Amino acid sequence: MSANTNTNTNTNTNTNIDAKAQTDGRIAAIRGGVVDVVFDGPVPQIHDLLFANDVALEVAALIGEGLVRAIAMAPVRGLGLGMTVRATGGPIMVPVGEGVLGRMLDVFGAPIDGRPAPEAVAWRSIHQAPPALSDRVLKSQILETGIKAIDLLSPIERGGKTGLFGGAGVGKTVLITELINNTVQHHKGVSLFCGIGERSREAEELYREMGEAGVRDNTVMLFGQMNEAPGVRFLVGNTALTMAEYFRDDKGQDVLLLIDNIFRFVQAGSEVSGLMGRMPSRVGYQPTLATELAALEERITSTSRGAITSIQAVYVPADDFTDPAAAHIFSHLSASVVLSRKRASEGLYPAVDPLASASVMLTPSVVGQRHYDIARGVRRTLAEYEELRDIIAMLGLEELSSADRATVARARRLERFLTQPFFTTESFSGTPGKLVPIAETLDGCETILAQTEFDHAESAYYMIGSLNDLGAAP
Repeated sequence: MSANTNTNTNTNTNTNIDAKAQTDGRIAAIRGGVVDVVFDGPVPQIHDLLFANDVALEVAALIGEGLVRAIAMAPVRGLGLGMTVRATGGPIMVPVGEGVLGRMLDVFGAPIDGRPAPEAVAWRSIHQAPPALSDRVLKSQILETGIKAIDLLSPIERGGKTGLFGGAGVGKTVLITELINNTVQHHKGVSLFCGIGERSREAEELYREMGEAGVRDNTVMLFGQMNEAPGVRFLVGNTALTMAEYFRDDKGQDVLLLIDNIFRFVQAGSEVSGLMGRMPSRVGYQPTLATELAALEERITSTSRGAITSIQAVYVPADDFTDPAAAHIFSHLSASVVLSRKRASEGLYPAVDPLASASVMLTPSVVGQRHYDIARGVRRTLAEYEELRDIIAMLGLEELSSADRATVARARRLERFLTQPFFTTESFSGTPGKLVPIAETLDGCETILAQTEFDHAESAYYMIGSLNDLGAAP
């Protein structure tokens, strides 16, 4: 899992670029992770790849006559003024094809799993234009996850983009790992996991767990870890999309793309912007935040040949959903699953906030009238319970009317019924994971909404699958 893959990058990348007639340049200035390079002959283009020794540089701006400004893709230790810089004549190229399946790769497509470089692959630039509007296809289909709270209240669109929003420690990574487990095993296409700015420990655990689950051979894992240069974290998402587009467009397959964490992409863009000397915008973000995010997100779409379905974890700074990064990401999503710190503190996992989560798929024309009515009934009951909480805290449950007491009883059971033991937490929770079909979720919620008297205590509904498990509960 070492980030020092520059030597591999040099050999793998450079041999697969059609080199143009380029002259060598020399380093004119080094400012942090930004390197200015001067060329006496032809000047490289934006996004071209350069090499100073083994340090990869990507051209980010053309400053003046023969002068370019490049972002370093590795620490700049060992570089000095006047050092020769070699132009490759093209952008970063990464391998695509069947050979990358089952592999763990970095932003350059170089292996970080200790195995040889992928074989029998083609090479493509990581910078690709989104599909034309005429090529896009809208499919109003649901991707069933087996997670009750998501399937009921915020169904995921097949070929759409879903965000998992939450602050630190509310369970974003655990939930996305469970989604991998539930969907990859029942998913007929190809899966890609893109780790942007996350911990190497999580990458190693994911690689091992997916091998044990037997789903790794149909998955590609790409990582730009938090200890790597901001340029790596900023570009690894493009690498993942280039590989996903190959399977969608060339192979005609559906692709499941999981990104953890898309906020780190925005954060890396902010770092790169600061290194480039651009004036920051609101809350310190880069002035190009909207366009950079759109350039990435607009490549995730359905075409007549296949679909890319994306599930993205989104860190929300200080739980502030008005933060510019969170607000811009919201605008690209077809479904948003909001994780609540309050629910997490009550032990209600997954900590999905039923009132804040939403999906464009939750309409009668897509999910059906029954599903729509049950979801509205659940939300209405939980909203009424939220309004009664202050009265209960001040006066007690006994002061409520019988109708309100029945509402509270239903809401508290619904809250607990929407919890679920995960397969990925079995090892430390000791509770076997449950995958619940959407039909059983609807049946369970419909039954609870229709009842005014209950035979089982609230605790019996906690961490079960369908209502059929109530018989086994104490």
